[in-house]
Amino acid sequence: MQTALLQGADILDRAAVTDPRLTAEVLLCHAMRCERVYLYAHGTDDLTEVAWIHYGRYLNERLKGMPTQYVTHRQEFYGREFYVNRDVLIPRPETEHLVEAAISWLARHEAERVLDVGTGSGAISISLALELNRLVLASDISPSALTVAERNRRKHDASVHFFAADLLECIAPASIDLLVSNPPYVPEADSATMQKEVRDWEPPAALFAGASGLEIYQRLLWQAASVIKPGGRLLLELLRSEAGRW
Repeated sequence: MQTALLQGADILDRAAVTDPRLTAEVLLCHAMRCERVYLYAHGTDDLTEVAWIHYGRYLNERLKGMPTQYVTHRQEFYGREFYVNRDVLIPRPETEHLVEAAISWLARHEAERVLDVGTGSGAISISLALELNRLVLASDISPSALTVAERNRRKHDASVHFFAADLLECIAPASIDLLVSNPPYVPEADSATMQKEVRDWEPPAALFAGASGLEIYQRLLWQAASVIKPGGRLLLELLRSEAGRW
């Protein structure tokens, strides 16, 4: 296994893949269906032929630019593992701050209805449902994304009701206590300067939001004004670009 790990890390390093050693470990573990600690405990063991075949395929996919999370279909978020594929945005660590802010607000306020708009993999809504032991509503415009979200809901046995919707168009006036969302935010013109792993592999509908990058925010804010109850709250993730990187 050490030989396979060293070879994989070298291949990834020569291709300028970020964190080549860690990436090789993750891909090798995925090929062997084991945890990383197993590599250290059994480093001198030989790799089976089947494991070599899978490992080589995973390395090749990563060399093509596919994010590691799409190769392994795994991403950790708020202490839990979520299934991801190219139908959903890969949950980012910074989005955990949105979950923390929602939990903090809900701890201080009575709230009957919580809605996550643009749920994607369901990471935000499922995390809230599990942390607070309550029902959470969640929507997405993409049926494929909702399929992924439902898979994650079943995996974690979370009390989340998913439904298809374009932002808040089907939500009744003054019916939501807390609205959370991590909407698309990237201007279309920034596509050329984005990291290829993001631009070429993650779903465009979850990334790009018109010429300014603010179009979805503007629509969401306009609609939220009518659907949030008096005294309710809207929590959004807001990001900005730095030197063309998102």
